[in-house]
Amino acid sequence: MGIFSRFSDIINSNINSLLDKAEDPEKMVRLIIQEMEETLVEVRTVSAKAIADKKELLRRKQWLADQSDAWELKAELAIKKEREDLAKGALAERLKFINDGVGVEAELEAIEEGLQSLEGEITQLQQKIAEAKARQKSLVARQKTASSKLKVRMVLQGGSVEETLSKLEGYERKLDELEGRAESMDLGKKSLSEEIEQLAKNDEVEAQLAALKKRVESKSQETK
Repeated sequence: MGIFSRFSDIINSNINSLLDKAEDPEKMVRLIIQEMEETLVEVRTVSAKAIADKKELLRRKQWLADQSDAWELKAELAIKKEREDLAKGALAERLKFINDGVGVEAELEAIEEGLQSLEGEITQLQQKIAEAKARQKSLVARQKTASSKLKVRMVLQGGSVEETLSKLEGYERKLDELEGRAESMDLGKKSLSEEIEQLAKNDEVEAQLAALKKRVESKSQETK
């Protein structure tokens, strides 16, 4: 397939439509980008050659113009020397260079048109590549999301989560039992703070008991 035929196919293609029909869109978009980038390199190579040809023709055009001017000066000199025959010969040579210059000018116009066309095609191709790369990023992101969802669902449906939670519940039950045993060993034991508080309460009770005894004795004496 020729470069310009390939280029036309790429430019006229609907990337989204191609990807929607593909069995493996991510692989397809990679192939599309590769094809377009290879075509872009080829188009730029053609453009570079056209630019080189243009520069060469411009140099030739200038050389032909210089030669035409030189023969015109020779014709003028011949006329001044009254050598009309030599003047005619010089003008004939000048005409050859003028005609060659016209041909070169036509070639330059054709090359310039071709370069403008290539410039437009390169712009279109770059836009297509950008479009394909943007779609590629979207596909990669969607694939990662889908893969993550699939892994989560496989884990949930596989029962491993329930099994793990069940094991954790068993561990928690064992810890509860251990903590219960530790706490049971401390039952009946009082801390230093609790014993000191108990002493204070005992003193208060003794004081209240003594006061009660005094009141009872006082009432007993009053009744005698």
